[in-house]
Parts: sequence; structure tokens; C-alpha cells
Amino acid sequence: MASSLFVPPLWAALTDSDRVLVAGAGGGFDVYAGLPIALALAGCGKSVAMASLSFSDLTELSDEDWLSPGVARVEPAAVGPSGYFPERSLVRWLRSEGHAWPVYAIARAGVEPVARAYQRLAEEFEPDALILVDGGSDILLRGDESGLGTPEEDAVSLIATSGLPLRTKLVTSIGFGIDAHHGVASTEVLARLAELAREGAYLGALSIPGDSPEAVAYLDAVTHAAPAQPGSTKHCQRPDRRCPPGPGRRHVAGW
Repeated sequence: MASSLFVPPLWAALTDSDRVLVAGAGGGFDVYAGLPIALALAGCGKSVAMASLSFSDLTELSDEDWLSPGVARVEPAAVGPSGYFPERSLVRWLRSEGHAWPVYAIARAGVEPVARAYQRLAEEFEPDALILVDGGSDILLRGDESGLGTPEEDAVSLIATSGLPLRTKLVTSIGFGIDAHHGVASTEVLARLAELAREGAYLGALSIPGDSPEAVAYLDAVTHAAPAQPGSTKHCQRPDRRCPPGPGRRHVAGW
């Protein structure tokens, strides 16, 4: 389906995809940033799975949870880490809402182990599309900007998934401006988007209406998760990072 004013390029790119893996690129709560798009895809009849580069100590998971070294399927009753474990909170919220999607946790490591984990996920779920989601904008940066935010895990995810033989691979960013406190300049993000647009790799920007079912569900899921994540605020991505209070070629979309 061609994009138009009524069909944003992001959705046009996913029209022919039936099985979509939505993955948090930067780890921690980035997978929650993928919820609005995952819910919208499921509402269109797509099969959805979610994955996360985990900041939790996955060594506490039981043997039966592991698909292979480096990647585990998270169940609501997973014993696992007793503290920070957003993937378990996510799957519990999904089940409470009647969604049976699988949620996978990938052990935090370098490119080669994470690439093997994604290869195993591709064998398990058999997606025809992958959407890497970043909570923030630093995944879009080139690397020579004045501030890069926290690009380490984003870069690992980008490189690790580059070899997956999928028809569609997308990068999405949610929350323009929220990583300013990590040194990311919004003007440089906009300049990078203009550069991507000139290369034909930018799929535009979307806004999630605050009263939409996807936005309401996202806020409910984050509220549900917060009490179980010690040491983190709502939008904090990892437990050891103090956050201030308050609110082929890859293609990129923002919303």
C-alpha cells in the first residue's frame, strides 16, 4: 500500500507484514515505548511479539525459561529477578488485558551474543518485520553530534539485527526531546531527520492522541509497572541511571 495523507508511511511499510517483532532497542523500559504501535498492529489483526534488551539479572531465571543462551521467554510467574524486571511486569500487564503475546528478554551483552539471540528469536517467532523502538531520540544520531545520550545499547541492537533476513526492518523513536537531560540536542535530532529524509529513509512523524486506546493503555501499563521497579522513575530506562522528575537500509519513523 502506498503512503498518503491518510496512510502514514510507517503504516504503509507494515501493510504486507503479518508477524511483527517489536523490540526495545536501548534496553530497560524501551520495550514499553513499543506498546502503542504493538497494540495498533494487533488491532489490525497482526501477530505481535515483544522483546527487550534486559538490564535485569537473568541468571536467576529457571532453565525452562531459556530458548537458548542469551534469550529467554518471560512468563507472568517467572521467578527471576526479585527487583527491577520490567519485562515480567509487561507480560503480567498484557495477560491482565487479555493479550497472549510472547515477551522475550535478551541478556545484555555485546553485538555477537545479541545477534545470536535475535537469530534464535527469528527462528522461534518467525517474524516478517522487526521494529526497533527507542524511548528517546539518540538512536537516530550519527555519532558526531555535541551530545549522544546513551547510545551503547542502541548501537548494539542496530548492529546485531542488521543481518536478520527480514523483509522489513524499521527503527522508531518515541518521546522527542525527553533525552535532553542526557545531552541530546533537539536541533541536531531534527537535522539528522532532514538528512534521513534526503536519503529516502525517513517515514515521517506521528502523534499519539492522549485519549486514544493506545495512549490510555500505555499509561496504564507504565503505572502498573512502576511500583515493581525499585530505583527508577516512570521514564527511567535502567535502574542505575538517575533521572530527573517529570514527564538492507533501515527506515526511521518517529511518533
